[in-house]
This record gives sequence, structure tokens and C-alpha cells, in this order.
Amino acid sequence: MKKTLLNAALIAGFGIAAFASQAASAASTGTINFTGKVYKDTCVITVNGGSTVTLPTVATSAFASTSGTALTSSATPFTIALSSCDNNLVSAAMAFSGTNIDTTTGNLKNSLTSNNSNVEIQLLNSSGAAINTNTGTNAPTIAIATGAGSTQLTAQYITNSTSTTAGLVSSSVGFTLTYN
Repeated sequence: MKKTLLNAALIAGFGIAAFASQAASAASTGTINFTGKVYKDTCVITVNGGSTVTLPTVATSAFASTSGTALTSSATPFTIALSSCDNNLVSAAMAFSGTNIDTTTGNLKNSLTSNNSNVEIQLLNSSGAAINTNTGTNAPTIAIATGAGSTQLTAQYITNSTSTTAGLVSSSVGFTLTYN
């Protein structure tokens, strides 16, 4: 009985040792590498030399009776300019944010609550493609060389109704630049 118990203990001990060495040999080692870049402060940003883009005064009769039609005669170009950028930067991708973004159309809603027109403001990139400020579709990426860069955008009225009403228009949109 002692011999059987001793044999069983030895077999169990060898089995545990066999599994222990297998578990130890199954372990792997790895390396995690990190890279990064530290830029000096972000670029100085100017919009048309200030921060306000003034669209023209237009008559309601200039608008089409189809909702979603832009009034191209109201197209007002403006420039986003970057200066004093770190010389290691090569581009800045633009993304928009704010409560005035129409999540359906991607245009900018009129933020006035009284004496307001029912038109929105549509942004276009330098190629003339409509920017969806909600999704970022057609949002510009600004090329940066020797610490400076710029992009031309256009703002224009766009109707959001089959019957445009007279009134004032005001809107704003925030933007973020992601530097590369």
C-alpha cells in the first residue's frame, strides 16, 4: 500500500513538473516601442484678417423655390491663414463643431431667434465642394510649409424651405485643427 501511494505521488509530482515547464516555455516576451513629436505652441490662426465673414444683402426673390438650393450669387470667399507654426508641421486637418450645425444638411443654422430669415449658410472648400460641417466631408486640410499655410473657403446662403423669408442671418461655427 505504501509503495502504491508512493508511486502515485511520484507520478503526480512528475506530471505537475511536466505541465509547469510547458507553461513556462509557452510564455513569450515582447517589446513596446514609443515614438512621438513635440511641437512648439500651435499656429496663429486668422480668418480674413479677423474673425467675421460678411455675406451680401440679397432679396428673397433671388432664392429658388426648391429647398436645399444654394444662392451662388451670395458666394463670399474668405481665407483661413496659419502663421508662426512649428517648422516641423506639414499639414493641419480642419474639423468643425458647435450648436449651429444642422445635423441633417451639414450647413450652419441661423442662430437668431427673432427677425430671422429661414436660410442657412453653406461652406465650400477651395475646390468648390460643399463641406458637411457635421460629418467633416470635404473639410480642408491646410498644407503647411516653413511655418505657414492657408486655405480659401466660401460661404453662401442656402434655402431650407420652398419659401424664403426676409430677415437677418447670423451663425457661427467652431473649428479644430489637427496638426501633422
